Amino acid sequence: MNDRFQELGVFVRAAETASFSRTARELGTTQPSISRTIAALEARLGVKLFLRTTRRITLTEAGSVLLERARHILPAIEEAEDAARGTDSLRGVIKMAMPVAFGIREVIPRLPPFLAEHPQLKLDLAMSDEADDLVAEGVDLALRLGKLADSGFGARRLASAPRLLLASPQYLENRGRPVGLADLAEHDGVFGPGASGRRGWMILDGQAEKPLTVVERFNVGSAEGVIAMAKAGLGIAVASAWMCRAELAAGSLTPILSDFPLAPAEVHAVFPAGRQPSRKVRALTDYLAEALKSDP
Repeated sequence: MNDRFQELGVFVRAAETASFSRTARELGTTQPSISRTIAALEARLGVKLFLRTTRRITLTEAGSVLLERARHILPAIEEAEDAARGTDSLRGVIKMAMPVAFGIREVIPRLPPFLAEHPQLKLDLAMSDEADDLVAEGVDLALRLGKLADSGFGARRLASAPRLLLASPQYLENRGRPVGLADLAEHDGVFGPGASGRRGWMILDGQAEKPLTVVERFNVGSAEGVIAMAKAGLGIAVASAWMCRAELAAGSLTPILSDFPLAPAEVHAVFPAGRQPSRKVRALTDYLAEALKSDP
């Protein structure tokens, strides 16, 4: 029976990645081994699960039906085994994706108590400021900052933090401190991904959000880079209080135009479409929600 569950696990990853070779790399085996496993599964079921060409594999109709069912069966088996072991025995691997700076500054420092409570649990952290395909990447959980794009993914709001307009004391000394929103037209803006980008510069006017017009002089591909540019005195930036906590405490960045609140930064846990979060994923999500909800 275990061999059947192993076959299903291999099949699911092959279907999600559309690649036997990538599945082999993820599972630490060879491409011929994956091909033999899939061939054995097809022989046992008496149906073709994949259409194979020299460049790619695609699911057949039978493969699509099996994938939908297997995505529910495998987590249910894992859930049953975890329940039998008891509440203190979370184990296995959680693959979690998150933005680089947020992960380094806010998530990783909060992980030790959770991992100490669950010593059999392993984490595989995928850190990138790009919103990857969670299914293809085999991610169990992703943390996303800012507004979520419409999708079929499941999501849970974990926390929010204020966003701030920021500049270094050096920049303000050289260029002057803005006293009204119109003054920003005379200053240099530092833009970045997600909440640091142009779409993230939204002023709250009552319950409505209105875009804030700023001259874009610099564009940086990472949130950490946005903070570094602002610290270097190159321009005004937007960052959540999560992202600039250390700089505010050190005085290397200071808030400006605080009377004009920006739309807050929200962090969501996002789960791949078609999957129910496992017990260990739900436990980590609950922990992060508790750790983030009252901070900063």
